[in-house]
Parts: sequence; C-alpha cells; structure tokens
Amino acid sequence: MAGGERRPDEGVLDRSEGFGERLLGVLLDRAHEMPPQLIAPLIAEEVARVGGRDVSILLQDYGQLVLVPLPGRRLMVGEPEPIDDSPAGTAFLHATTVEVPRTDGVRMYLPLLDGSDQVGVMALTMDTVDDDDRRLLRRLAGLVADMLVTKHSYTDQFFRARRREPMSVAAEIQWSLLPPLAMSVPQVAVAGILEPAYDVAGDSFDYALNEDILHVAMVDAMGHGLDAATMATVAVGAYRHARRADIGLSEIYAFMDRAIAEQFGPDHFVTAQMMRLNIATGHLQWVNAGHPAPLLIRDHQVVRQLAGPTTLPVGFGGEEPRISGQMLQRGDRVLCFTDGLIEEHEAGEEQFGEEQLIHWVNRIEHTEKGVRAVVRSLSHALKQQRGGRTTDDATLFLIEWRGGAAEHLALLE
Repeated sequence: MAGGERRPDEGVLDRSEGFGERLLGVLLDRAHEMPPQLIAPLIAEEVARVGGRDVSILLQDYGQLVLVPLPGRRLMVGEPEPIDDSPAGTAFLHATTVEVPRTDGVRMYLPLLDGSDQVGVMALTMDTVDDDDRRLLRRLAGLVADMLVTKHSYTDQFFRARRREPMSVAAEIQWSLLPPLAMSVPQVAVAGILEPAYDVAGDSFDYALNEDILHVAMVDAMGHGLDAATMATVAVGAYRHARRADIGLSEIYAFMDRAIAEQFGPDHFVTAQMMRLNIATGHLQWVNAGHPAPLLIRDHQVVRQLAGPTTLPVGFGGEEPRISGQMLQRGDRVLCFTDGLIEEHEAGEEQFGEEQLIHWVNRIEHTEKGVRAVVRSLSHALKQQRGGRTTDDATLFLIEWRGGAAEHLALLE
C-alpha cells in the first residue's frame, strides 16, 4: 500500500492533492539551496513518503543510445538501460509513464520533463499504484527534472554520468553551446541530434521561440577540431546576437558574415541556414548560405526539397540573400541536415547521397512517432548504413508545425 499521512477521522492513508502539495512543497522549498550531491537522497526520501523504493534516475547518454544511472546516495545504480526496446526507453522517447508489474509490486518509469525536453527517466517500485499515486508521482518527476536542469549548470556530476567514452575538447565546446535537444509546445515541436557525439566539431544548431515566431539556425564550419568549433561558436554567437536585435533574415546573414570574416579572414567560412516559422500561420521563411536544401515531409513522406536561391557561405561576403518562403500545412515536417550525412563514402565509392537519405526518412517516418524519436532513429540508421563511419560531422534538425493555439494553458480550471 502506498505511503502517506493518515486522516485522523478515517484511519486511511491520505494521498490527496493536499498531501501531495505539502510533499512537493518541501522539495521545492529546499531545492533553492540544495547542493547537487544532496538531490539524490532528498528524491529518495520524497519517493519513500508515498510508498516507493529502489529509486533510479536515468539520464540519456550523449550518443542517445542508452539511459545511464545517476550515482547518488540512496539511489539504485544498475546497468544502463537501452533506449530501444526497454520500458525506460519507451517512457523517455514518448514522454509517457510506463508501468511494469513484478512479483514485488509495480516498477514505474516516469519521464523527467523540463518544459517539454526529456531530461531522462525516474524509475521506482511501488507495492500498488492508483490514480492518486500516478498524479503525485508525475508531478514529483516534473519537479525533479526542473531541479536536475537547474543544478546541471554548476556541477559536473551529470556531465560525467552521461559520458560513455572520452570526449574531445571541440565536442565539449559544441555541447556547451547547444540549446535543449528537443522542444515541444502545442503549435510546434523541434528536435536535433549531432554525430559523432563525442568528437563533433563544426556542426551546431540553435533555436528560440519568441511569441509566434520560431527562429532556427543550423551551421557547419569548415574543417574539424578546435578551429571548426571556434568558428561555429562565433557563428552561433553572432546569430543569437543578431536575432535578439530583432532584425530580418538578410540582416542576420550580413551580421554573421562580417563576424566570421573579421575574426578568421577570407579563407574561412561557415555554411548556414537561418529560418523563421510563424507558428500561428505556418508561414516558413529561410535564407540558405551554401547549405543542403531542407526536405519537406507531408503525411510521413518526403514530398520535395525546399530549394531556393542560395548565397555564399558566411564569411565570404556574399550579396544580400534572397528570402525563400513556403506555407506549411498542419502536420508538415521540415528536415534540415548538414552535408556530412550525404557525402560520407569509402575511398573510390559513391557518396551516401540524398536518395538514400530520403529512402530512410520515408521508412522511419512510418515507424516512429514524435520528432525526437524520428531524428534519433534516423541518425542511428543512417550511421549504420554508412558502415558506422562518421568522418565528418552529421547533424539533423527536425521541425513539425502543428498549428492551433496554446492560450488554454494560461487559464486555470
């Protein structure tokens, strides 16, 4: 039976919203000054209050292959859980609670959601589970996710747990530059992935949702190693600076172009693609600076490339770019990718090519649900088809326009 407080007049366990509010309030009150190493025992104590035990916090590794246990006092630390074909992986990829009956009770896997970004999974065992337990544990998992994200900023504990192999300095820089790998609101969802996760250098992406406008940029700096990572950092920094100044796409391109040229000289460049999507209307605009054309996906099938006029890569002093446009239909997806995905080949062999890319997009679109699951499966499938090789950075970024509104979320029931 789940734990809790007993109502004096009834002699039964109190797992009502009043009890839950007090329980979560303790966690919230203490979280502000909580040192990172004390998060684990506090979470275990909170779970024990509702009758839970054997608590594990599982975080996604950088390669997006497994969920690795976070070490900590009073946490159960077992083997990593594969994201594919495991209850924990299902909870993580689909942002849903998974319950597995066992001889000693019910093993629950709750997604740790910070906003809509999946941080990981909280696993615990209950003797029995009812709707009061589910409601309270779901809210507890949300608060735990917020704590992990907040503490993540000033400890290396979570970085170390997520690493499955040594990481290059260039990759360290790129991972510190990235926004959350996924974001979802009622009108739009996005997700991205970088390969090789532990040695990526010149590829990066960025996005921001400002009112009804989703801003997106993907960059691919020439070369590899620290030089490429440094250029990508300057390019993304210049993009963010220009975007926050609320100027147009052409002006953003010009600002990034000057930043790269002035910092690195005429022999260095960054290919880039900058987009704006009005999430209320579905109107997409973009500027392509030497990047592969994105793919438009409708009804889980690639219908065409979003081709249009291109300008010179950032740093080469191109003319004012022409802005391309496309009206999306609800449910449309736009897949952006860097050339490392299609140019990989063995010596003397043909490149992987866009035809194979489109084939795999169509195949995976029909087998996976959700943008995060699609980009992850697509990236891993493409790497496998390339013989496991990623000699150049290979990045995917997927946008799904849903339309509709979100005003109802601001109204109290």
